[in-house]
Amino acid sequence: MLSRQIHENLIDEFIVAQVVNRELDERTIKAYRLDLELFFRWLTEEKTDFETTEKEEQMEIYLEYLSKEKKLRFSTICRKYLVLGYYLSFLKEQGVISDFRPLKSPAQPKEASVDIFLTKKEVDEFFQAINREYTDLDSDFRKRVCLRDQVMMKLLFYHGIEISELLRLETSDYNQKTAVLMIHRKKERDRVVHLFSKILQEQMARWLDEHEYFEHGDVYQNRLFLSKLGRPLSMKMVTNIFDKYRVMAGIEKECTPKDLKNSLGRYGEELVRERIK
Repeated sequence: MLSRQIHENLIDEFIVAQVVNRELDERTIKAYRLDLELFFRWLTEEKTDFETTEKEEQMEIYLEYLSKEKKLRFSTICRKYLVLGYYLSFLKEQGVISDFRPLKSPAQPKEASVDIFLTKKEVDEFFQAINREYTDLDSDFRKRVCLRDQVMMKLLFYHGIEISELLRLETSDYNQKTAVLMIHRKKERDRVVHLFSKILQEQMARWLDEHEYFEHGDVYQNRLFLSKLGRPLSMKMVTNIFDKYRVMAGIEKECTPKDLKNSLGRYGEELVRERIK
């Protein structure tokens, strides 16, 4: 039986061989490592010996468990399925196992669940959580960070801006006199967004006034949304911000900032004007 330390070493070697050498980003590295660590943790809880049982069967049982019991999204199951398959291939290359059979592909649900979209109540609770934190904070700098988060989340939900577009925005893209935001797209024509909410217009104006506190040098000073260190935000940072307020709002479903953005389509323009007038 291989010790836990040997398994940890193999995972480390797998990360180097399959991720670092392929120049994938840090987020992918963490996801691959976590996928494998969670699998081996599940084996321990199930009191299953990875060395004395059919590895492929255990992996398939695990994926089915994640789908039926944990109710993870199909896209998440597919990612874990690929990582486990890569790991089997790596174990063979290292001589840890002599051979393996391809894992059975996860069965796609007949009907995609819409549960990942936020309900009207959840949308309200999400933005109320951000507002409460802003009101309760006693640090000026933390209030500035929260203000930034308010503006970003509202642009995602109420104006349907893609996260990648949000992260590329520059201060010059917003005209305070007309409340018009220019969205630059990679493959399509630029589009103009009018911030119809007076509250959002005021928050955007305050954020631009506070922007200098996040500028460290001249490299990224024109980027609209900056981190505490004065650098452009990443997809992972936006996800972490969303998760923070999702948890504070008591929203337990597995959803992402993109799901927040896409939830608007279920409610229509009437809800938009009702919520941020």
